[in-house]
Amino acid sequence: MIEFKNVHLSFNGKSIIEDFSLKINHGEKVVISGKSGCGKSSLLALVLGFVQPFSGQIYIEGKLLDENSVWVVRKRISYIDQSVSLGSGKVQRLFADILSLRANTTLDFNTNELLTLFDLSKDLLFKDIQELSGGEKQRIAIIIAILLNRDVFFLDEVTASLDTHLKERVADYFLNRTDSTCLIVSHDPVWQNNKFVRVFNFEEKKWIH
Repeated sequence: MIEFKNVHLSFNGKSIIEDFSLKINHGEKVVISGKSGCGKSSLLALVLGFVQPFSGQIYIEGKLLDENSVWVVRKRISYIDQSVSLGSGKVQRLFADILSLRANTTLDFNTNELLTLFDLSKDLLFKDIQELSGGEKQRIAIIIAILLNRDVFFLDEVTASLDTHLKERVADYFLNRTDSTCLIVSHDPVWQNNKFVRVFNFEEKKWIH
């Protein structure tokens, strides 16, 4: 599904990723572990085309990722950044604006079930985004990613602002989606202590399990 081959990435002359290779199969749930600042999130940015490798290749389903194919790849991925930015205005308007985009007009944005699943009140739809807590914003971003109905999820510290109960709820949801491929960057043990997950140590470049 996703393959990194001898990828090297540097910024301002500083090496961030060196000779990195990793293969993720369709439907796998892979956690990338390692200390903060070691470059884990850069892997997600590389696949999304936000940054370009200095050398090496990235393949998606056997096809080379380049400036032509990256737009197709982005349409298959739901990406939740660790710095949740939802803009301003009412939450309900946010959902309506996303649904109005041409690429999303065929989607069914039934939010009620997901609001309940992630312990959010329906009244939250009528709140201003700026009034929400960090945990509420994180869960809204998760709901939006799910509603986009894509088959690949990039989850970057998506449970950082949640309590233990909600961390488990979110992890269980994604890890039990047999039809989805998930690449997860997180320090939360809730992701790693699961039989469905493979854990890759980014710094040592080896599988933990």
